[in-house]
Amino acid sequence: MTDWNSEHPFAPHASFDGGDLDCGNGLLLLIRKHIDPLDAGQLLEIKSTDSTVEVELPAWCRLTGNELVSAVKAGGVRSYLVRKKGAALVGRVESSRPDGVKMSGLEDSTRPTQTDFRLPSFAVMGVGSWPRPGWLLRAIHERLSGRLPDDQFQQDADDAVRLAIAAQERAGVDVVTDGEQRRDNYASFVGGRLDGCQLIPITDLLPYVSDPAEFAEELRALDVPADQVRHPAVFGKLKRTQPLAVHELERARQFTAKPVKVALPGPYLLTRTMWLDCVADKAYQTREELAADVVRVLREELADLLAAGAAIVQFDEPVLTEVVFTRPAGGGRSFMCGALGEKKDTASELEFAGGLIRAVLDGFPRERLGLHVCRGNWSRDEGVALTGPYTPLVPLLKTLPVGTFFLEMATPRAGELAALRELPESVRIGLGVVNQKLDRLESADEIVTRAAAAVSLFGPDRVFLNPDCGFATFADNPLASAAVAERKLGAIALAARTLRAKYGVG
Repeated sequence: MTDWNSEHPFAPHASFDGGDLDCGNGLLLLIRKHIDPLDAGQLLEIKSTDSTVEVELPAWCRLTGNELVSAVKAGGVRSYLVRKKGAALVGRVESSRPDGVKMSGLEDSTRPTQTDFRLPSFAVMGVGSWPRPGWLLRAIHERLSGRLPDDQFQQDADDAVRLAIAAQERAGVDVVTDGEQRRDNYASFVGGRLDGCQLIPITDLLPYVSDPAEFAEELRALDVPADQVRHPAVFGKLKRTQPLAVHELERARQFTAKPVKVALPGPYLLTRTMWLDCVADKAYQTREELAADVVRVLREELADLLAAGAAIVQFDEPVLTEVVFTRPAGGGRSFMCGALGEKKDTASELEFAGGLIRAVLDGFPRERLGLHVCRGNWSRDEGVALTGPYTPLVPLLKTLPVGTFFLEMATPRAGELAALRELPESVRIGLGVVNQKLDRLESADEIVTRAAAAVSLFGPDRVFLNPDCGFATFADNPLASAAVAERKLGAIALAARTLRAKYGVG
């Protein structure tokens, strides 16, 4: 069944009117005639008055690998927006909103764009988040509560991004992030950027749940105080009429000449977080329906991020470890894992997660795609985080079309590095070499020793260096101070220089 919108979220690159033709009577031939000249990822508008097309066109899209982005019905005329199979890495897609505002993440002919995305052996970078200054934390909460105008917040956020990038550059990293300074946390911020979704304190869901008492008990099991953390609540069909993170990339690139990495929550994480099986009044009847729209909006964002010059787009899927390592008799639960969402048996969940990740990444250049997996980053207490080697996840990881896995390895909880031996030779390992939970500064010699063990398995050209996870996954709960974070990155950068000299690589 086609979902109808009031208008398309993007302007098409080409359009034609198929009149009353149905798919079996010439319409598909016209579609092929108009879609073939388009570049991969570009958009074709198909107008039709035939009612059967609303059923047959989605089926054709699924069969051919093209993507039905949007459908609009006005009177007897139906308009369908189809994205041609493949990744849109160049070009311009503009918003069709009445205010004429263009989507972020587009080519800017006035700004130099990075065209060489090759990174050196032992490239050093953070995972994503950076501790926010106190004044920015106040600004984030003021903005979420509607008391701070957006233009003022953006100025404050720009100042914080400058500081975060400057600290990373002083440390000597090869790739910077914006520190996720505009986000309240690494994943739920998406709820404030998508139509059909609202970012609310999780306690505000009580009026919508089928069993408020049971829901309240679930909240008490969470590791982060529920009244202090906002959660994406889905009340309508998800639409992307503004960027999720492209604006972050564009602002960051104004403050650095280094390559920039952008982290996004992965599709499985978002689906688990957004699908609350305790909510009685849902916009989606099944988790799979929600997941399909999550995949669509992430593919749109990924295309725009790569077009805008992101060196690496990293998808965060820490919830994968929750699937395989959660202790049956309680414990090991965390807010980050979408603890309130539906979860089936381990095999089914891994199959579901793998299908979603592959659907998002299919057709995009692997060398610019990354996946981050850890075991929880909400507490400095190592004793409450998940424990277990990557062994049960390796069969899934082997099937994913990514160029780099950014993996937690500096903590004993992650098990032995040898568990990763079976990963494809085409992938790089972003090796966690410092523990962001600990104030203790790892020495460059310690880091060199850890990296050398990885080199013995993967070779020097396949090893990148990074912390186990972000330094401030949740804005209000940083795991390290900015000073400690800078010193840890500095130690990694010093180790990288030693390793390049040792192995004779650049």
